[in-house]
Amino acid sequence: MNKELLAPCGLYCGVCGVYMASRDNNQKLKDKLAKAYGVTPEQINCKGCLSNDKFVYCQTCGIRTCVMEKDYAGCHQCIEFPCKLVDDFPVPVGKKVILRSVPDRKKLGSEKWVEEEEHRYKCPHCSSQLFRGARRCGSCKEIVEID
Repeated sequence: MNKELLAPCGLYCGVCGVYMASRDNNQKLKDKLAKAYGVTPEQINCKGCLSNDKFVYCQTCGIRTCVMEKDYAGCHQCIEFPCKLVDDFPVPVGKKVILRSVPDRKKLGSEKWVEEEEHRYKCPHCSSQLFRGARRCGSCKEIVEID
């Protein structure tokens, strides 16, 4: 298990489009994500929230900062979850995933949680790995609906 991918907020980096596009050097996906995030394709670069090479938005994440200041591994250890930082999360889909994922990590433990997140984001048609928020499988091109 790559601990640099265990985002404190509950958005597992292993299924993040920015991480996957960077890891795979997928220029088409980088271009698409750059438009969606309002950044340049060169800024679609990340090795995980807890790495030294993280996406520009993750560098200034208040949730990440809060967790690190409390010396926690993630929000799953905090009795204040969900807090104002989660309530104010700027991406509605991300907030929905955080609210689902953090209790799962608390209940399952980090290793099982990672397994479950990776399984959740598999194409139901061809079993290819999907990124969180994908609407269509990059491999078989089938439409997918995963929350």
